[in-house]
Amino acid sequence: MPLLRVRTEIDDRPGRLAVLTAALAAQGANILDLSVQVDTDGVVDEFVVDVPTRTTAEALSIAVAAAAGRRTSVVPATPHELIDEPSRALSLAVRLRSNPRALPEILAELLRADSAEWVAGPAALDEQPDPAAITVSVGHLRGVLLHRKGLPFTLTEIARANALVRSLLPAHGPAPTRRCLTLGDGTEITVRPLTLLDADAVRDLHARCSSESRRRRYFSARDDIPERLLRVFCDRAYGLTTAAEGPDGSILALAHLMYTLDPGVGELAFLVEDGWQGRGIGAALARRLLAVAHEQGLAEVRATMLADNSRMRALLDGLGGRFLRTDDPRLLDARIALGPDRTEALAPTRA
Repeated sequence: MPLLRVRTEIDDRPGRLAVLTAALAAQGANILDLSVQVDTDGVVDEFVVDVPTRTTAEALSIAVAAAAGRRTSVVPATPHELIDEPSRALSLAVRLRSNPRALPEILAELLRADSAEWVAGPAALDEQPDPAAITVSVGHLRGVLLHRKGLPFTLTEIARANALVRSLLPAHGPAPTRRCLTLGDGTEITVRPLTLLDADAVRDLHARCSSESRRRRYFSARDDIPERLLRVFCDRAYGLTTAAEGPDGSILALAHLMYTLDPGVGELAFLVEDGWQGRGIGAALARRLLAVAHEQGLAEVRATMLADNSRMRALLDGLGGRFLRTDDPRLLDARIALGPDRTEALAPTRA
């Protein structure tokens, strides 16, 4: 008998699932698999059913709608889709461990997406207006864009995709504690890990920065920070983001050490408020993050920057960075090797 995948949204109320399964049974549908997913407007139920040859997808859609199902989709299914979701996700995680660069195709398989592709730069930050498209963050200014025609992604599916990405990233140690640094002019700043409680302060920082400073940081002069990216910055599975507080307690700079899919490699990025640039904050934060990277056993840190970002280039050059051209003439890559011989150089110093 034909196999069909039925997905529909119902109200999260007692008895609604029973009404829905009864409607499917009335059409001769035998339920072989069921998953329940949470979404913004209710619960999404997904079934794999086999049906009599005479039962059409249109007939099932009508029956589900009569049982108060909304935004229903009925598409053909195959026998290999009957593996339970936990087993399927674990097998994909094993495949991903052996071939991290296959992340787009594995995410597409996990979410049964029609297409998946790497995106970088500003495109990795944009929230997708189409519910049938999502961008899964994979660190700093990098992600995977997935499309699935006619079948919006649920919050449960997005959580699964994010969990799969986190499973690939290296284990992290404890977050560094709060500490004070003294700048060359005697000003004391406090450096600590960023948390979600800092969301408003981070937005204020972005609003105070000039469009040029934001362009150098994000490769576009965006005046906000997407909620999704803020959560990545605060999730230790993706790396470490530190905030620098000025004497008045406001956040005046952010520094990121983000993990990458390349084993033993981290990525650096910085945003410093215009009025505080040129006072040694970037160098102090960079030395701090390089020390953390060394403690965590990373072999190399990298940074991608706009080729005209002379301030960033001078900072990384002073830390021993090697500069490489990229396929994009607007961008440069900087690479800093971390080894036992650099331990002394990375020790905290006066900024």
